[in-house]
Amino acid sequence: MATPPPPPRPQGRGREIHTLDEFDASLALPGGLAGLRIQSVDLTHRTFALLATPTAATVFLGCPMEPEAAVKVRADGALVFPPVPGLPFDPYRNRLYTPDELYEGVGGDDGYPATPDALSYAWFRATRADGDVLSSMLRSIHDDAVGDALDEHLAGRPVVGVMGGHAMGRGTEAYAGAARLGRSLARAGYTVATGGGPGAMEAANLGAYTAPFADPALTEALAHLAKAPSFTPSVTDWARAAFRVRALLPGGGDSISIPTWFYGHEPSNAFAGHIAKYFANALREEGLLARSTAGVVFLPGAAGTVQEIFGNATPNYYGSLGAPTPMVLVDRAHWTGRLPAWPLLERLAENRPMAARIALVDSVDDAPAALARLAAAQPTPSATPPSATP
Repeated sequence: MATPPPPPRPQGRGREIHTLDEFDASLALPGGLAGLRIQSVDLTHRTFALLATPTAATVFLGCPMEPEAAVKVRADGALVFPPVPGLPFDPYRNRLYTPDELYEGVGGDDGYPATPDALSYAWFRATRADGDVLSSMLRSIHDDAVGDALDEHLAGRPVVGVMGGHAMGRGTEAYAGAARLGRSLARAGYTVATGGGPGAMEAANLGAYTAPFADPALTEALAHLAKAPSFTPSVTDWARAAFRVRALLPGGGDSISIPTWFYGHEPSNAFAGHIAKYFANALREEGLLARSTAGVVFLPGAAGTVQEIFGNATPNYYGSLGAPTPMVLVDRAHWTGRLPAWPLLERLAENRPMAARIALVDSVDDAPAALARLAAAQPTPSATPPSATP
């Protein structure tokens, strides 16, 4: 019986070009632009280069160019995905968001409603139920581009996720504890990743932001933020307080946040250095957990945090992503009494390799040591081989 041929692959070299400098450097390479993927680069001032260089099997993703250049590259056999006018976001973007980008204009008279973050949420609300295939395609292209940029940014980094509820208010001891956790993890060399919203998520990103500074910097930041304890009733006031802290402490540490416009009423926090914001919450949830390669710390939360616990436990149980990663649940009373997720997690882990990679601690300040202990632990052999089905 003949072996079937391999499935066809896209033509080209697959190398991505994200800047004009990279574009210009590629012109001198063997093959020039042929087969490259040029992503969201303004080429309106590179008409001569496009006319003079072969572009067979090149892919242009959202690259503005003069009409004569567009005609020529299509004649070469290039694929051209043109920019889409009238959108508050770039569906082909080649990089993660920053707080300054999402909150551009928040200091103006119109405040938060005029920012790209708010305008993108308004576009999402207006289009997500209209059945328009173009809108759904643009959301999918955007989210794929963001996921690609996130993988490129995190390559080789040990990432620890911090999960917790959005309702944790600034000015509370719980918020301060989550911030200390983020600071400790960042100082230990981890990249902190959160769901990107307010509450515990903002606190962990804040802690990572203040990690390069002396300890009093976090105390000072917490005092300033307590003056605007919640994003309700005013997202504008809440966001401006964060940017005042950033101005007082310029050049803070990096961390990642992964929020979603699906929950756009919960604004993205301004303390993550890089933001991977998605339209599809399912992609966001799965991507956040899968990219937390060095473990996850779960602070007290409600339904969303419970979902994240077992979303993380499932691949650890089956080994579908490799060796189980550490899971630390914080606040014994919460996870054994109010929402008893720990007993179920412990039962699931029995006789599984993941049993050596789960821990329950009383205080948020105990979490970094527990994470380090679990990371060093050897997974126990599985008495029952994991099944491919639940």
